[in-house]
Amino acid sequence: MASASRAHHVICAEAGSYQQKAVLSASILGLASQPITWWSLYMLKTTGCGLPAGPFGLLGAAEGISYLVVIGFIGAALLSKATSGSGLPAGPGGLLGAAEGLSFLTGAVGLIVLGFQLTEYGYLPEAVPVEGGVCSHIS
Repeated sequence: MASASRAHHVICAEAGSYQQKAVLSASILGLASQPITWWSLYMLKTTGCGLPAGPFGLLGAAEGISYLVVIGFIGAALLSKATSGSGLPAGPGGLLGAAEGLSFLTGAVGLIVLGFQLTEYGYLPEAVPVEGGVCSHIS
């Protein structure tokens, strides 16, 4: 009986370890996405277009993934708030909470830049640049 109880604790400890690693990874991804999104919003505000595609399209891909991560954090936090009454947990070292807070800040700035984009330029650039599109001149 003691060995079964010990095996249960080992399995639970391993599951907890995997969950902690996943939360830490999500936290790091959320924090790393913020500067890329800020750079993109700055470029959008100043030029009317987002980041250039970069070599092999890697910069544009990082930009798109960063926006998705920020939106994902906002969605997860709102869902958590609606179902549990509180946002995401702080996570290890408060990193998950920091990523959540920065995501809300980035989302608010994104809405402000969206308003400027529509009033100053009158269009939203296409997510994937197309030949002859409004942002096709950026390389």
